[in-house]
Amino acid sequence: MLIRERLSQYAYLMRLDRPIGILLLLWPTLWALWLAAGGRPNGKILLIFVLGVILTRSAGCVLNDFADRHVDCHVRRTRARPLASGKVTVYEAILIAGILCLGALLLVLQCNLLTIVLAFVGAGWMLIYPYLKRVTHLPQLGLGIAFSWGVPMAFAAETGMVDISAWILFIISAIWPVIYDTMYAMIDREDDLNIGVKSSAILFSAMDTMVIGLLQALFVLMLVIVGLIFDLRSVYYLSAPLVTVLFAYQQWLIRNRDPKQCFQAFLNNNWVGLVIFGGIFLSYLQ
Repeated sequence: MLIRERLSQYAYLMRLDRPIGILLLLWPTLWALWLAAGGRPNGKILLIFVLGVILTRSAGCVLNDFADRHVDCHVRRTRARPLASGKVTVYEAILIAGILCLGALLLVLQCNLLTIVLAFVGAGWMLIYPYLKRVTHLPQLGLGIAFSWGVPMAFAAETGMVDISAWILFIISAIWPVIYDTMYAMIDREDDLNIGVKSSAILFSAMDTMVIGLLQALFVLMLVIVGLIFDLRSVYYLSAPLVTVLFAYQQWLIRNRDPKQCFQAFLNNNWVGLVIFGGIFLSYLQ
């Protein structure tokens, strides 16, 4: 029973009970793999990246909780986390993060040199990101970079290079987390203000929903640009109005800034990722 309890706390530490983070990290990676390979990604590379997403997201959660272990206990939403509550020790967290990072390293070592170099850059950013909320009101942008780093890596793995089209896709992918993580930050705004933690929700203040709306409009516009750059078929462009509908629904959810509704809006972004991937996937089937 004790072992089972320890394992459940480790799983909680890695957020395996909340796979939404894995999915939000996975979607841009899949967009990139399909676009880089013209709809036919290498099976081995696809498996490496899917497993890598699971490992790196899990490691990122552990590192984030390690950085925030003295902060999380003062936030209602996070005070029950294993490190903040003392159910997992700092030593255990470091050991788990090390094992996860080692697993990710073994995976990426099977790719070409450029992909490996980019992976080390991404790992460095993953270590820096948890501390951004202490120095800037835009840690969400840092998350955007971290969650989109799989895009240049995917192009490097599939094509051996990262051209301008890959970086354009990277930019649009980096905008998306700023949108959904600002919604997420709206949940903790009061607690963050009390403990001095910074976020985009605090920076945007009463203009939060408007700024999110502007970013959503920019995101949809760039979806169209991506379709033109990669010469995708007409079925892909159906994703733009569908994403617009999803964004409108999210705006309705966050209109009163109710924490539960903001969380639902955050979760709804999984459908955004799926719709875009569906458009890309179907474009290459025709």
